[in-house]
Amino acid sequence: MPLAYLTRIAQTPAPTFHEELRAQLIEELWRELGYAPTRDAAGNVLLRLGPASGKALLLASHLDTVFGPETDVTVREEAGRLIGPGVGDNSSSLAVLTAFLRDLDASQLRRPLWLSANVAEEGLGDLRGAKALLSAHAEDLAAFVAVDGYLGVAVTKAVGVRRYRVVFTGQGGHSWGDQSPSALHALGLAVTALYGIPLPNSPRTTLNVGVASGGNSVNSIASSAELLLDLRSLDAQVLADLDIKAHHAVRGAARQVGVHVQLEAVGNRPGGDLHSDTLLRLARLAGQPVGLEIKTAASSTDANAAAPHGVPAIALGVYRGGNAHREDEWVQPGSLSIGLGVLQRFVRGYMHE
Repeated sequence: MPLAYLTRIAQTPAPTFHEELRAQLIEELWRELGYAPTRDAAGNVLLRLGPASGKALLLASHLDTVFGPETDVTVREEAGRLIGPGVGDNSSSLAVLTAFLRDLDASQLRRPLWLSANVAEEGLGDLRGAKALLSAHAEDLAAFVAVDGYLGVAVTKAVGVRRYRVVFTGQGGHSWGDQSPSALHALGLAVTALYGIPLPNSPRTTLNVGVASGGNSVNSIASSAELLLDLRSLDAQVLADLDIKAHHAVRGAARQVGVHVQLEAVGNRPGGDLHSDTLLRLARLAGQPVGLEIKTAASSTDANAAAPHGVPAIALGVYRGGNAHREDEWVQPGSLSIGLGVLQRFVRGYMHE
């Protein structure tokens, strides 16, 4: 069952941009099952199965977690749950994908099937692995499925995301002996101005300053300060308009205080139509034998990377759990077998579509 792989995967660290150890493990596990995966230039593990001709269904699970290299990723069992950093997102999906390969009779595939364990989905990874896969292979793909998330949920709407690192710089100086402008003053005004931007209730649109820092000491005028800004919307034009307003707010704060400001784009996750109707229908059919109702959601996942290419895409959850992105994340062990069955029926349905 998938649990045979889960603990080993989850206890192999995979911080975003540093997924090498987990990529090596997945390669090793897939080779032990008799397959011949390769690694692309981005670091994605890629396996191509089935007929050589025709467009492929690509199943992709991201390797990385949100946790840094200093995090203890030990998995423990408690009250019938498995608990540990990243045990769900996305170790459980990788375990299900590996169990899917174990049980697969590739000789029976009627259409090409590709599997990938891809890098850099989380945070500032900005879907780098999925973007590389789509940029290189969009013409070869009939559909893209991100195996990621909770059982019973299918992401059918891609939330567009733009992210910036905003850095304010000034002369700085002594808090008593100098009168130069403070970069932290500008940062504070910018945060206030950003949160003052009106946001529509529909389509859903959000703005978040997730990190802010700066200065050197209590008696120093801050010569530098920076923040990380996250902008999201279900509508591309609304997101573009918010982007412009955010730039004006930040630059206005810098001018008011008298410091310099630089905005560096650190994330651009495309949103838009995922053309997921057929994939959603197949997912719902795959859930019926176990009485699983598939609900739809809007989110930012690796499936976003398919939007600019017009490749039908969906993100399909395969485990039950909670507390994602927390060190006490948990999964329900028995749910992985249910998720495996859903994935198997989904692929069978697709192959006979």
